[in-house]
Amino acid sequence: MISEDLIEDTIYQLYKKAVTKLPENVTISLEDALKIENDEVACLNIEAILKNIKLAEDKSIPMCQDTGLPIIFVKLGNVEVENLHDGIIKGVKKATREIPLRPNVVDPITRKNTGDNIGINIPIVDIELTDENYIEFTILPKGAGSENNNALKMALPSEGIKGIKDFVLETVIKAGGKPCPPIVVGVGIGGNSDLVMKIAKKALLRKIGERNPDPTISKLELDLLNEINETGIGPMGLGGKTTALDVKIDKIDTHTASLPIGICIQCWAHRYASATLEDPERSN
Repeated sequence: MISEDLIEDTIYQLYKKAVTKLPENVTISLEDALKIENDEVACLNIEAILKNIKLAEDKSIPMCQDTGLPIIFVKLGNVEVENLHDGIIKGVKKATREIPLRPNVVDPITRKNTGDNIGINIPIVDIELTDENYIEFTILPKGAGSENNNALKMALPSEGIKGIKDFVLETVIKAGGKPCPPIVVGVGIGGNSDLVMKIAKKALLRKIGERNPDPTISKLELDLLNEINETGIGPMGLGGKTTALDVKIDKIDTHTASLPIGICIQCWAHRYASATLEDPERSN
């Protein structure tokens, strides 16, 4: 059985890794953006971002003051788990106190802080059932600057690929510098109104440069990436060649009369970390 204590420590360690060390593929994409940039202000912004990333890792402190809402994706396989709920809650509390994380969770009406990043249905936990012999946790700390620029459209099927492209570009242009570009854009297509936004967020977990295996979707990702970068919004919205590091699109089936489109924008601090735990009794 996977113990509650092990789950708590795993959540804590993943949170610490996510907020203090950017995934290598994201750092490399920022370095590549600097190499192609010829705008002085854009170069200064990217250089400041890269310096910030290094300082955060060297000093083991959060790279951004907004450490986001606790979003945890769980792939639950054929394992026995001791009190998954309490293990996750304790891990988030420990991370908040010891890393530390900014306590961001408040009542939506009174704005009273609930403490330790715990609240009603917070942390946000998404559970996907699998037939594997392990449980996998992925932490995706996502700040409000990017989250506030997400968008949903229940388009008509007749709008098709053009409608999808137009909505993504419209959303990115409207966001401008608010989500702290260079951004990563997650796009969900299909499902229904709530599921399409989750698909868009989960699309962000694919590595920079990794294309969707569907050739139509892969082409759409690249076309949108080029068009977004042609806007000239640039790093921090102050102009330049790189507005987005990548566009990630996933699709699922939907109702015959619907074309749901969800857009989830992530800032340059594209923080995430994953780990798998095996049930020691099943692995023997």
